[in-house]
Amino acid sequence: MELTSEQKEVVRSNHDLVINAVAGSGKTTTLIEYAKSKPAGNKILYLAFNKTVKTEAIQKFSAAGIKHVKVETAHSLAYDHIIKNGKYELSQGYKIYEWKDILGIRSGEIATDLIIANHVNKYVSLFCNSKAQKLQELNYEDVIADSRALGFVKQFHPQINKFTREALAKMDKALIPVTHDFYLKKFQLAEPELSYDYILFDEGQDASAAMLDVFLKQKATRVIVGDMHQQIYGWRFAINSLQQVDFPVFNLTNSFRFNEEIALVANKILQWKKHLGESDAVKIIGAGNASDQIHTKATLGRTNLALLVDAIAQWQHGNIKKVYFEGNINSYTFADEGASLYDVLNLYNGKLDKIRDKLIKEMKSMWQLEEYIQKTEDSALGMIVEVVKEFGNRLPGLINELKQNHTATKEDADMIFSTVHRCKGMEYDQVSLLNDFMNETKLKRIIKEKGEDFPLAEKNRLAEELNILYVAATRAKSKLIIPAEINPLHSVQLAPAPLSISNYSSRSFGKFSVETMDSDGVWRKEKSNYSGMRRTNHGKSWTIDEEIQMEQLFRDKTPIASIAKVLARGESAVRYKLSSLGYDIDDLEF
Repeated sequence: MELTSEQKEVVRSNHDLVINAVAGSGKTTTLIEYAKSKPAGNKILYLAFNKTVKTEAIQKFSAAGIKHVKVETAHSLAYDHIIKNGKYELSQGYKIYEWKDILGIRSGEIATDLIIANHVNKYVSLFCNSKAQKLQELNYEDVIADSRALGFVKQFHPQINKFTREALAKMDKALIPVTHDFYLKKFQLAEPELSYDYILFDEGQDASAAMLDVFLKQKATRVIVGDMHQQIYGWRFAINSLQQVDFPVFNLTNSFRFNEEIALVANKILQWKKHLGESDAVKIIGAGNASDQIHTKATLGRTNLALLVDAIAQWQHGNIKKVYFEGNINSYTFADEGASLYDVLNLYNGKLDKIRDKLIKEMKSMWQLEEYIQKTEDSALGMIVEVVKEFGNRLPGLINELKQNHTATKEDADMIFSTVHRCKGMEYDQVSLLNDFMNETKLKRIIKEKGEDFPLAEKNRLAEELNILYVAATRAKSKLIIPAEINPLHSVQLAPAPLSISNYSSRSFGKFSVETMDSDGVWRKEKSNYSGMRRTNHGKSWTIDEEIQMEQLFRDKTPIASIAKVLARGESAVRYKLSSLGYDIDDLEF
């Protein structure tokens, strides 16, 4: 293909630089041409984001006939230096209850022990991913956004700090196996010298500060590549490395994935960042061509809950027959620490003897589990709880129905389902977004409520929420179907044809009904095959408008029972949603 003038400028360069490449801008093609332009005698290191990207990059460089490029990940480099011939054994990571037992955390209250262990686990991860030489250089409180979690951390700071030091010391002395993050940290602290002439550091927006430190200390010509607005792993303590270096910035603004209409949506989403005090983003140019041939259709959601609700409803209503979940459907029923949806359901039903997961088994009630979630910011486990509350004992059967209709490959599916984190780097002919993403109205309301008391951690979290919506929208190649609640063009009249964006109100599928909006703006309600059941909002993902209405009612001191009635929700679902949004409901009667 013919390179753009922007790509040619990158290829001709021979100095340190940042390549800010928008979604679908031919980043890999540019890097291949860049490597081709360098003399074969030069050694080039390409640092891939993960093992999958590494494998693909090896194939692409090989197909291009380039033999002087070595492809590695940050962890594969560190593994060879620290683990391969060293004294350490490798752990795939520790569960929260394992840290509790290894470190002997005993406060007298098991729930408190587990919350302390959770924060120790995060503090270890924060240090290992940072560029800090010593733990005391960091303030763990700076990365806690939730007020209840922050209150706990402040109260138990001495214990959290003490046990974090002990955990690091045990790994350093090889008393226990080390984690992947830990040996990467050892690699950074060893200040390695990598003997390459050029180093290409890909996906720099989601790099760890530890690896960036290694990269910046090399004598090679350094090229860091990524998209400043695709950072979505801040919760793993990744940093936007593209904004951490003072190299000249080269922009790749032409997206060959989608046309100008989808580019307009992406640009508008990024403009919302002005409310957070960020400067204007580089304008994305839609250089792709929309096709009438739709082979792959994907539904993307912010959360597992919204996806499961939507998938169940679409299947029940006959809209789809075969489904495919990116990353395996089973992964959507587990939290990050391995807690199963079925274990939470057993806790919900009081069947403690049937719980297998050790963390959930320590909980005596759903209330205690929810308190743990609130004080640890464990959003993944929180979503499992919300799914269980919404579906109850119907859940296992519904999940089994989906599994029975799950295809081995995405090409055979009528619909692909995925969260944004699981589909990053992928693309589909048609993308439908659910309405559980951030929007401008909610963003402005949160900022107004925070006022001057706006922690940096919270501001970064909000920016990442906008990044998540941007990444989701830019997975579409030909058609983007976006709910009115989150569509930045909802007040803009698009050209009559050919349209690649459908502005419709979200398919908020519930358990018993489906609602869509016709092109003339009239609501059409279709009854479910399930008879004798009252139509409610139970099972639907929360819309932005519902959240705003709920919060206003709560601030007006409306009783929880009345709020639940107005919104046609369960009282427990209202309480949990209020808690997840940061409201203190301790004084309410449960």
